[in-house]
Amino acid sequence: QVQLIESGGGLVQAGDSLRLSCSVPRRTFSSFTMAWFRQVPGAGRDFVAAINRFGTDTTYSDFAKDRFTISRDNAANTVDLQMDRLTPEDTAVYYCAAGASVYGGRTQESRYDYWGQGTQVTVSS
Repeated sequence: QVQLIESGGGLVQAGDSLRLSCSVPRRTFSSFTMAWFRQVPGAGRDFVAAINRFGTDTTYSDFAKDRFTISRDNAANTVDLQMDRLTPEDTAVYYCAAGASVYGGRTQESRYDYWGQGTQVTVSS
């Protein structure tokens, strides 16, 4: 079992920035495609952003493009999500995900093998 430990959620105001971090204390971290998803009550998980194993290629949802940045540090076994110009519509529980065989399905929840427990992000207007 692979454990994903998220941190950095909280309550901010519209226009503020927030940085989420996900730690994967495992030697095989660099073999995973990593991603962030988010979920609001009563809805499924929405794809936010993903990054390949080497940190050289990223994918973003339309709402994350130009405001969010995903990055990873394979030496530290962490993946971060920098979120800028937050709006109340960004309020959700954010989940970190790791996939060993994601390939072309980075935006698909079912392609990821391991999930964190989620961290709440609340943006007030």
